[in-house]
Amino acid sequence: MISGSHSAFLLTSRWHDEGETTLLTYWWQTPRGPVRTVITQPVVCFIPAVAAERAQNAATTLGWPVTVKPVPMRSFDGEAAAACYLPSGLLYRWRDLMREQGVVCREVDIRPTDRYLMERFVYGAAELHGHWRQGAHFADIEGVRIMPTRYQPSLRCVSIDIETSFPRNGEPDRLFSIACYQPHESLVLMIGDPDQSNDEVTLVADEPALLRAFLTYIQACDPDVLIGWNVIQFDMDFLRRKYHQHGIAFTLGRDGSELQWRVPANQPDRIYLHIPGRVVMDGIECMRNATYQFESFALNDVAEHFLGDGKLLHGDDRGGDIERLFIDDKPALARYNLKDCELVWRIFEKADLFNFMIERAHMTGLPLDRMGGSVAAFENMYLPRLHRAGYVAPNLGEGYSAEKSPGGYVMDSRPGLFEHVLVLDFKSLYPSIIRTFKVDPMGLVEGLAAYEAGGATKETVVPGYFAAQFHQQRHILPDLIRHLGERRDLAKQQGNRALSQAIKVIMASCYGVLGSDGCRFYDTRLSASITKRSHDIIQQSSRWIAQQGYDVIYGDTDSVFVWLKKSVTNDEADVIGKQLVRDLNVWFKQELQAQWGVESHLEMEYETHYRRFFMPSIRGEETGSKKRYAGLIETAGKAEMVFKGLEAVRTDWTPLARQFQRELYRRVFFAEPYEDWLREQVNALLTGQRDDLLIYRKRLRRPLPLYQKNRPPHARAASLLDAWREQQGLKPRFSDRGGWISYKITINGPEPVEIQRSLVDYGHYLEKQLAPIADAIFQFTGDDFLRIAGQQLDLF
Repeated sequence: MISGSHSAFLLTSRWHDEGETTLLTYWWQTPRGPVRTVITQPVVCFIPAVAAERAQNAATTLGWPVTVKPVPMRSFDGEAAAACYLPSGLLYRWRDLMREQGVVCREVDIRPTDRYLMERFVYGAAELHGHWRQGAHFADIEGVRIMPTRYQPSLRCVSIDIETSFPRNGEPDRLFSIACYQPHESLVLMIGDPDQSNDEVTLVADEPALLRAFLTYIQACDPDVLIGWNVIQFDMDFLRRKYHQHGIAFTLGRDGSELQWRVPANQPDRIYLHIPGRVVMDGIECMRNATYQFESFALNDVAEHFLGDGKLLHGDDRGGDIERLFIDDKPALARYNLKDCELVWRIFEKADLFNFMIERAHMTGLPLDRMGGSVAAFENMYLPRLHRAGYVAPNLGEGYSAEKSPGGYVMDSRPGLFEHVLVLDFKSLYPSIIRTFKVDPMGLVEGLAAYEAGGATKETVVPGYFAAQFHQQRHILPDLIRHLGERRDLAKQQGNRALSQAIKVIMASCYGVLGSDGCRFYDTRLSASITKRSHDIIQQSSRWIAQQGYDVIYGDTDSVFVWLKKSVTNDEADVIGKQLVRDLNVWFKQELQAQWGVESHLEMEYETHYRRFFMPSIRGEETGSKKRYAGLIETAGKAEMVFKGLEAVRTDWTPLARQFQRELYRRVFFAEPYEDWLREQVNALLTGQRDDLLIYRKRLRRPLPLYQKNRPPHARAASLLDAWREQQGLKPRFSDRGGWISYKITINGPEPVEIQRSLVDYGHYLEKQLAPIADAIFQFTGDDFLRIAGQQLDLF
């Protein structure tokens, strides 16, 4: 045993009781290898101090190991607080006992492992001090002291993927192979004749042998992280069932322990797992946490987008193809299996997901495998600061909610076809409002107290909405936002895109959690003081811009669209845009200081100059639409079309419509002739030359049987396809979880492309796809789709 210290990065944490003692177990990655620390620490919750003696007497009477002590803290209602220290196994029984006696327990639901680290401001990484005892596979640290630090780990990762049968007619599912990939090493384990093993695939006799071989590999490779695509909800779930079926312990833990499994009662389709010392990260969930959005998160679709590469099998009957390869060409199946692993690895690297999740952990303390978690991230950052300010956090539902907070401001647009429109955008508007107007849960408590005590001056409070008052000096969140903003600016300067993106997501979530009733700090006085203030700011900006001689034709949450009403060059537009934002920022600084006594952190930026700009009206009305427009911008002498919310970027419209809109609007914006071109497009459609572009692709978000009344076209197409699959002895595709369906509209209604038998209904595509797109812009050019296409329509 040696004494020393090392930087470490948190992998997993867990707590359990031994007798009357709660033990917190943390697993860390360090330069010396994996490390386990076990800390003895009771859990804590808080009750009103006036009930402390009664609570202690109740614990003593029941023989419960609970210690109640006064602490220099109070709840948001002003009551002094006492802390209750007890084993974790008693926590919820203690809460219920106190409830029976009319005593409110607070902060019961905070995980003991999270509380221990957050109260020490340990986020993601730590400096571990203590006596190191090295074992065969990992080290234990005795008498550990944990201090905050920043440490960039070098994680040992393995990408895994399994191949299975696609059961038909009640057949049992079978496990064919397991692939494990690292750039310098790969392995495919598959059932077969062991004597036929080669460099591509290691064959084992049966499923039990395959399962044991996988455990042997993991124990030898000893990864910190396992990654995959839908790896928890499918791969790990399938493997868990197979290990159970064959009576083999699924010992993935670094200490030889079994994988732990949990399916929440309120989320029966959601699986959570825990492996001591190892993290499992799902590529789909990591992409979503990093705010990537795709039409489809299928591995092949994401890989083609990011890598220009894809899976080795693409057919509709992939299950049958996999089974045929398993029987006839095991090396080919091994290549297919391993390719999926490789694609996942490359997506993680290309999207910088490893670094993003590490930086997120550094900022919030969320573990690598904690997906979502915006409320937990906020609380990890906020609670330690709140406690040091002398407050106990409220419980869910204790905040004000009598009035509903509105969403972001969206101005009624002025429809039309414009020249020279500027977009001015507030940088991080909601976080800037929080900083400027001191919006904060604790600041609200302190501000209301000062206001009620008669100390309501510009020097002490800032008025909010729904009668909110925020204290000018005593607050937490504005300073936290400032700190995050400074960290993000530094990350940008250093080229650390992963950290910059992680902070951006965290800053954006600070408003979201305050407006979520799943957060203990939910209070509509907080959320309204952000959103309603943003409404005022956009409206004030619009009025000020109008005074400068320009028209604001649209506003959306944090942006205004300014029509210059005159012809200008690109350079002249840039000069006007930059001057507008400079003057407006100065105006806000002066106005807010004079009116509220606050320093403005609002920062309007000049974003874009549209040489041509189109804002459509709502179909069939004169009112302008919202969040839908198209424009032409020019950057470095290169023109580019931009579409927002229109058919060209909507995946529920056909490729025909998307291509048609892009080219038609381009011709209108560049003042190029389009009548002959439009007639050619209509003619090509009616003569079958565009049949490959007529495919609708939509997702059934529920299992098919749940679509009972007024079935939409994509559900009807899915029903036809599932009926056909059952006739072929194949498993229905949409009965369990829904999914994506591709179909065309025919003279007999929607039919899936796989089994389309009827003729295409070209009239549908003319009326529902081309005409609405053309007439939306022709309303402002004076043209008419039917007039231009009339001769071709006679063919139909």
